Amino acid sequence: MPHTVDFVTVSTEGLESSPVAEALAGLRANEARYFKNKYDHVFTTTPADEAPEVLDYITGILKDERDIVIASRPLEVTSFEVEGIRMAYVFYESGLSINVMYTLADAGKRAVGFKLSDGMDVPDELSAFKFARQKSKLAGTIRGSYFVIKGEH
Repeated sequence: MPHTVDFVTVSTEGLESSPVAEALAGLRANEARYFKNKYDHVFTTTPADEAPEVLDYITGILKDERDIVIASRPLEVTSFEVEGIRMAYVFYESGLSINVMYTLADAGKRAVGFKLSDGMDVPDELSAFKFARQKSKLAGTIRGSYFVIKGEH
């Protein structure tokens, strides 16, 4: 069942099994606030097992583009389109958030972003990436990295 992410009153609903649930909830709320402020889009998530097509889309891109397989259990996903950009997210039990930004127009921006919740280590499968730090009122310190998608998905 879809869950609207509230960025005013941050909740760990759906993320309780994560050892960094509070930080992951803050990260998820940070994304919700961004999309509400920039696109007036209400950010909703669904348990990963209820939307396997979203998880398959993201894991397929990771595998095809960089041969990356995430070891952590996926908790929640979301997929939506804003201003000609398809966005897809997965939030993992480890505290990792992965998003795919895929501009639908030819030659548009297309990338995969990784964000690490406060308190989690860099997963082994992402050790090749350098992570920049960013402060967030909702999520504490977020560490992020990305790569550009080269293929068609």
